[in-house]
Amino acid sequence: MNEAPVFTIAGELSIYRAAELCQALQAWLPQVLACGNDAVHLDLAEVSDIDTAGLQLLLALQRSAEDAGARLALQSASPTVMEVLRLTALEHLIAPAASTAP
Repeated sequence: MNEAPVFTIAGELSIYRAAELCQALQAWLPQVLACGNDAVHLDLAEVSDIDTAGLQLLLALQRSAEDAGARLALQSASPTVMEVLRLTALEHLIAPAASTAP
């Protein structure tokens, strides 16, 4: 069984990189979905900073995945990312990959 590809984001997930990351994710997402994957996997373990632009990017990716019949799954997330998800009450929307398996 092939493992689903993982998109890794390291460093800042912020307004300073939002346009760059958005373009990269928009190019990557159709490739992942075309392979029949039912989940879009992100590795955010090395994210050092996240702001509202970064959060908005994650939510847009989640919506795009859901619109295509897939789900967004975090392979891992830095404490910074998890804290922002907790503070914004969004941790339930972007579930860790391990807890979303059937």
